[in-house]
Amino acid sequence: MINISIIIPAHNEAERILPTLQNYYHFFKELADQQTIAGFELIVVLNGCNDNTGQVVNGYGKKYPEIRVIDMVESGKGLAVKTGFIDALKRPNDLIGFVDADMATRPAFFYDLVREMGVHDAAIASRYMPGAYVYPTRSFVNVKVWGRKIFYHTLIRLLFNLNMYDYQCGAKLFKRQTLSTILEHLTARQWSFDVELLYLTRLFGFSIIEVPTTWFDQTGSKLTVMNAGMKMLVSLFEIKKRHKKLANNRI
Repeated sequence: MINISIIIPAHNEAERILPTLQNYYHFFKELADQQTIAGFELIVVLNGCNDNTGQVVNGYGKKYPEIRVIDMVESGKGLAVKTGFIDALKRPNDLIGFVDADMATRPAFFYDLVREMGVHDAAIASRYMPGAYVYPTRSFVNVKVWGRKIFYHTLIRLLFNLNMYDYQCGAKLFKRQTLSTILEHLTARQWSFDVELLYLTRLFGFSIIEVPTTWFDQTGSKLTVMNAGMKMLVSLFEIKKRHKKLANNRI
């Protein structure tokens, strides 16, 4: 019997977040009512919103004590998730994770991470490993697909000695002890925080299991291939430099 905390970072998600809250709440509420889990909470971290995301979230969340809302002036997915981690650790949560606000990961597939965690210290969803499904199917000539395979993954292997199918999938789950150990070292405020999170998890000797998932691509992405790609590359080198001393001490 475990307590689960799920963080949902939200930046201008007024059009997409309500179905996510509804589906996640009712899915995990049923598990709690059936005593499959001890309890759960959803932590929505509003970050830099200038639309009515806050109104939507607060309007729905005020009905349910399991839904918590944190409103941040600053934006940044990494900063939002870390803020959610800090809050979740204030309560007796056994597993703490995060999921994107757009319902690309349905709650049943997030729960796969809970079921597969086992003796591991972290479980991450993967869109690209055998057994995973992405809808709609991506074209073989997709620029993002080949950029990821040829450049991005190669660079991550060289810089961080990580070898995974999917670093950026927006569904990840960690045991309490894992986050308690690495939290103070998390610094990335934007999209590269996933890599930093996984790098630190491995750097401290924690094990990670990658779980094939079913992913539903959503419209309205806030990233463009070239702009995000260049920023990501720069931030990867910054992460490597920032944790050089820590890495040397862990050897």
